[in-house]
Amino acid sequence: MKYSEYSTVVIGSGAAGLYAALKIAQQINLPEGLLLITKSTLGESNSRYAQGGIVGVVHQNPADKVSLHVEDTLKAGAGLSKKETTEYISAVSDEVLNDLINNGVDFDRDENGNLTFTLEAAHSMKRILHSGGDATGKGITDALVRAVRNNNNIHVMENSMAVELLISSDKVCKGAIIYNEMTGEHEIVYTSALILATGGVGQVYKYTTNPNGATGDGIALAYEAGAVIQDMEFIQFHPTALALSPDSKNRFLISEAVRGEGAKLINKNGEEFMSRYSDKRELAPRDIVTRAIYSQMNIDHTPNVFLNASIIEQSKLLKRFPTISSRCKENGIDITQKPIPVAPAAHYTMGGIKAGVDGRTSIRGLYAIGETASTGLHGANRLASNSLLECVVCAYELADYLSFANLEIPKMIDSGIKKMIDVYSRTVKGKEYDYNALKTRLKDIMWNNVGIIRTEKSLQIAKKAVEILKKDFKRQRKCLNKGEYEYRNMLSVASLIIEGAIERKESRGAHCRSDYKQTDDVAKHSELCKIS
Repeated sequence: MKYSEYSTVVIGSGAAGLYAALKIAQQINLPEGLLLITKSTLGESNSRYAQGGIVGVVHQNPADKVSLHVEDTLKAGAGLSKKETTEYISAVSDEVLNDLINNGVDFDRDENGNLTFTLEAAHSMKRILHSGGDATGKGITDALVRAVRNNNNIHVMENSMAVELLISSDKVCKGAIIYNEMTGEHEIVYTSALILATGGVGQVYKYTTNPNGATGDGIALAYEAGAVIQDMEFIQFHPTALALSPDSKNRFLISEAVRGEGAKLINKNGEEFMSRYSDKRELAPRDIVTRAIYSQMNIDHTPNVFLNASIIEQSKLLKRFPTISSRCKENGIDITQKPIPVAPAAHYTMGGIKAGVDGRTSIRGLYAIGETASTGLHGANRLASNSLLECVVCAYELADYLSFANLEIPKMIDSGIKKMIDVYSRTVKGKEYDYNALKTRLKDIMWNNVGIIRTEKSLQIAKKAVEILKKDFKRQRKCLNKGEYEYRNMLSVASLIIEGAIERKESRGAHCRSDYKQTDDVAKHSELCKIS
């Protein structure tokens, strides 16, 4: 098998992966260079589709304070957000956002050249920076992609995915085995710093705003390697995704910022209904708005509700939301005249690989940042636009941490790693699985049983069904193609979500159980770790 050596390897090319690669290459002398691996093309990720914006407690917005942002985050996090983590990320936001600007990110400004800020649900004031109106994620990732491609110390490997981590007998990560989709070959990559920035798990659900690549790869790999996984039961369902029909599975996000600008949720009769569920109405935390819409859909026996944005002044609406306006227009909806059909969809993973703000995990040499990590910032329910902020701050901090580390390529590879490598030299027996059909089955199980409202009965049904799928899928290690590897990872993260949801016998934030409606007095993080 082919092998290569790099001082640092980053897996994933969303905002976290791109920014980490860039900052490490800018700050650290890397004799063997840095390798950035992406499963698709550079920049394709959840980050790219983030619309609303990125939180910034910055000096250009003097009315805002770190303490106010922290208070909003802790309140939305339903008791599980770590205060010290939240304070740190908020306090560093000004420095990091200015560094993004210096690296080519253009945030929207007014006619005087001042940054413009907007309001989103559960924020106490306007503090959201945006780019291209409603294309903030694209603005950030496009700028970072340009900077990465222009850096000669960063080597890019596209259409490739990590399929197993190389863990030594003394529990140190020494690299990974990579599958190249274009050649069908496997490659060994050795490194002293392996960074997982592979995004979330939205594709395990029937309806999601996430792109096709969000199959929980990094979380599954880290779990199989023995890392601690935290809070996987907390899946955020975004309340407003474009719901053209029950057949549209990957649902286009209708940003929370639309409600922040004044749009109202209405039922099939055109009546506003959010006042029945929260005194904050459309600007309540996401979990509350999601359950309100879910309840209204059940009451009305409809597959969606509607978001009326036509009450926003027309020129402002079109300038602020050009991407949403264009996508809706492609589907025959003029948002200045007609309400938008919306329904909840799986959107964000609050849980993931347990990590600090500098990316360090429970395994030496293995780091996790972005949505794949769980730092404790988001708690049980992520505050709008905190995700991109966490991506870039943790990437920034990780680069700083590694600048003081000794990034030497592992020289000794023990017998355990050699046995792992040997598996990938063998021929896979059996025919190719119909992984698309298997993925669809898993998505249905998760949506119907581990969705917005959960019960012990539904969770046990899901557990048994997933166990059967696992038993029937014979590829535990080497697979024949990318689709099989993704399905393997989806089965793994689905089990983690189910297990966490069964163990959490309370309702908290995005985790709602109709058979345990109370919230426990003491908030506890859940942890799962594979016993080897």
